[in-house]
Amino acid sequence: MGESVAGRLFSVLDAFEGGGPVALRLTDIAARTGLPAPTALRMVRELVAWGGLERGADGTYRLGLRLRALGAAAPCPRGLLDAALPALRALGARTGGHADVAVLQGPPAGGVLCLVSGERLPAHATAYGKVLLAAPPPNLPRLTRHTVVVPGVLAGQLERVRAAGLAVCAEEHRLGEVTVAAPLRGPAGTVAALGVTVPTGVPLDRVVAAVRAAATRVRPPEPPSPSP
Repeated sequence: MGESVAGRLFSVLDAFEGGGPVALRLTDIAARTGLPAPTALRMVRELVAWGGLERGADGTYRLGLRLRALGAAAPCPRGLLDAALPALRALGARTGGHADVAVLQGPPAGGVLCLVSGERLPAHATAYGKVLLAAPPPNLPRLTRHTVVVPGVLAGQLERVRAAGLAVCAEEHRLGEVTVAAPLRGPAGTVAALGVTVPTGVPLDRVVAAVRAAATRVRPPEPPSPSP
């Protein structure tokens, strides 16, 4: 028996998992899902009509606002975002950058999910991911000439980040951007990363101090107790 329609739709959404581009062409989706191109096109059109995908002017597709809204409405991310919003607003105002809070999404290679923007970022090439990763994920893609892709080098970075309680990632994900992030810790340890993205060349001393101060202001909500 062939795969169900729902299974095909889910496979299209799964194609956006991982640390690669956030926008995919139809040929990329077909290749990642193994679906014939006409079938992939039908599934993509269904998802665009529903709001799960958005089609860009260049013909590429990315995850849509409806999926982002559903993800943000989940109890854990929603509560975390609510707790972090005052600190994020102050951090953005103080630095002039884009402040966000991120959580690991799926397996480590699946990346991190930013709760304000809804963007999924590669864990190995962002300050958020370097705060949250316990070990280097496999198959590290090089996104810019600055991306660290040697597992041993990345492992050393992760150790230093844990010791410092701060990560600075310069142009590893996108050229022209530097992200600074710090852990948000709950009773069970680090549950998220709070940070800000600023243009390359901005003096980082003030940004680092602002990120540290913002992270200390956030008290992550405790996870719900398991049902008896």
